[in-house]
Amino acid sequence: MDQLSHESGCHHESGHGYLDHKDEYLRRLKRIEGQARGLQRMVDEEQYCIDILTQVSAMTKALESVALAMLEEHLSHCVVRAARAGGEEADTKIKEASEAIARLVRS
Repeated sequence: MDQLSHESGCHHESGHGYLDHKDEYLRRLKRIEGQARGLQRMVDEEQYCIDILTQVSAMTKALESVALAMLEEHLSHCVVRAARAGGEEADTKIKEASEAIARLVRS
């Protein structure tokens, strides 16, 4: 599975860092949407449970990949920008990132 690239810097002063790769994210999410439809079809067709579980695992990995890429975008753009500004904004962004990481680890 191809990885999302992170070469370019944030060109969106007031926007989100992931906007530089929006098309890539949308492409990946549409692929995941197709995987979900495929899973529904597999259940509807009463396919073998292990085959369904294999596809669930593939879809889970694809979602995790998007989540990790989005987290990297947030850290390298939003958190870095806030840290440079300092103060309450920096504290808020770092707390948000920590909470997001905790949610990913629990999932």
